[in-house]
Amino acid sequence: MESKNPPVHHGPWLVTAFQTKAREDAERELVQSIRELRARILFDHGRRPAFRDSAGAHVDDQDLDYGAWHFVARREPEGPPVGYVRLSTPQSGETFQSLSYLGAERYGEVLREHGFGPGEVFEHSRLVVEHHARKLGLGVYLNAMAIGAAQYLGAKAMIGTSGTADGQDRFHHRFGFRPVDGTRRYVEQYTEDVVVLLYQARDGAGQYTALVDELQGTFPSIITPPRQVRLSARRPHHAHPPAALAAHRAADEGVWQPVLYQPADDGGYSALAALLGSGQVAEVCDTIDTQLTELVTSRQPERRFAPDELRTALDEQLAGRATWEYGAWAWYPWARRLVHVLPREEFRLVRTDRNRGRIDRREQRDLFTRRIGIIGLSVGSSAALTFAMEGIGGAYRLADFDELSLSNLNRLRAGAHELGLNKSVIAARQMLEIDPYLDIEIFPAGLTDETMEDFFRGGSGSDRSGAIDLLVEECDAPYVKFAARERARALGIPVVMDANDRGLLDVERFDLEPERPLLHGLLGETTSEDLRHLTFAQKVDAILTMVDRDRISPELAAAIPQIGATLSSWPQLASGVALGGALTAHAARRILLGSECPSGRYYTDFDTLISAERSTVA
Repeated sequence: MESKNPPVHHGPWLVTAFQTKAREDAERELVQSIRELRARILFDHGRRPAFRDSAGAHVDDQDLDYGAWHFVARREPEGPPVGYVRLSTPQSGETFQSLSYLGAERYGEVLREHGFGPGEVFEHSRLVVEHHARKLGLGVYLNAMAIGAAQYLGAKAMIGTSGTADGQDRFHHRFGFRPVDGTRRYVEQYTEDVVVLLYQARDGAGQYTALVDELQGTFPSIITPPRQVRLSARRPHHAHPPAALAAHRAADEGVWQPVLYQPADDGGYSALAALLGSGQVAEVCDTIDTQLTELVTSRQPERRFAPDELRTALDEQLAGRATWEYGAWAWYPWARRLVHVLPREEFRLVRTDRNRGRIDRREQRDLFTRRIGIIGLSVGSSAALTFAMEGIGGAYRLADFDELSLSNLNRLRAGAHELGLNKSVIAARQMLEIDPYLDIEIFPAGLTDETMEDFFRGGSGSDRSGAIDLLVEECDAPYVKFAARERARALGIPVVMDANDRGLLDVERFDLEPERPLLHGLLGETTSEDLRHLTFAQKVDAILTMVDRDRISPELAAAIPQIGATLSSWPQLASGVALGGALTAHAARRILLGSECPSGRYYTDFDTLISAERSTVA
């Protein structure tokens, strides 16, 4: 049954299988390494103290290690083990954990009640995964491999004991294992309740039946002779990164504004020539010919230009200038990219041409004169980009203290190369890559008592020429949410918010209702000062009150008690964030153009809208 085929990869995992039969020195050393691996993971930083002895060694000595199949998972061939599971055959049935747990009489009764003889039942046990490899599917794969191997070897049933504290029993339930009545009890060694589970091959492996069937066929190809197995890592270790990598430095993390060069001006020409000669430019994007063509044709959509007519119209537009000196060259230092664009008004005319029919040119020009403030650039990043694309605002103030982390990439439009950058910097860069003529200020320390006035009024004292015209509020801090609304109400600035649950759009028209209660009065007479120093639990309670806890989705209601336990933070999806960008943009456009958009709360709940009774066709 031995095979010299290479171990099989499944996703990021490489698994080998071997059976220990003898107690020779070589196999005894291998078994001891397996036991130490298991015990260290099971010890779990002191959670199960029975797996470390008084001398500090990790111990898990069990006789059933001999005669059992062992499955070891790695990330790469010479890497350290990251997961393990054991499969015991009927030949060593007298050492089964479940037999010891139940006692011989009860164990026999369980098998007879389900119609199995001792020779048809295998036991799998000791499924362990390193902390750094969890939540990546390795436990599922190892469990499925053990079941598939058992069925390949002729198992009609599988039995085993399972802990319950972390939902291990529920995990096995998804594979078709079912609890045996009356077998659950507390076990001191594991510091939790343990239950006996039984699997019947004829019933299939639940939601993992297809995977088990696949791995049943794979099993022979991963078998390795024990003498060839090494559990210690043998990959080369390099103490230092390659010299070129160590010497590399990322672009200035605080850079977010492009530099515009006007080559028609003497100063602009010299500066552009110096930039191109500096070696900094990695990419030049010059599509000015097609931009000019779009400009000419968009002004006269009813006309079909013949080639010579189009050439004449382009020459008239250029008015004697060469194409390379027309418009501006936008230098994006963070991308080392130089982009040729039309002059500002012409660029915006063409860029928003497809808005017409929904937003006419007069309205578009009006929108470009407005200044928008956005607080919170996680959910708010979708609003920022949607506003920029649609041309809702020509000037922006963006506030967020937070940096982009890997877990943000499930909902933020950003790349792995931007991890660690401030979110307001990322949003500003992306908006300016859409329109290099935007006027953007960022507040990378977030909205604080010290920056509040500058954010809302532009630091101009009683002169409100720099004040924002509308606030999009998408932050998580109750104090900031309330303090920002207090200032917006005092200045008569409308506020819109997406709650990222059930498509909730919140509108507060402080420009029309200067005495309107904050957040529609949901927090009564509460002030921002009341929310300044809250515990985590109090913050959660305040946020739930703000979004109306009786109207949140069942999924969010179920998730909230798990935050800090099984969930690291609030659950959010990219689809909900994208919807929030659309909702806030639509409301902002209506407010800024004077269309009807009253204060209130409005739901675009897809779970309600996408239902059979809502369909408009049979």
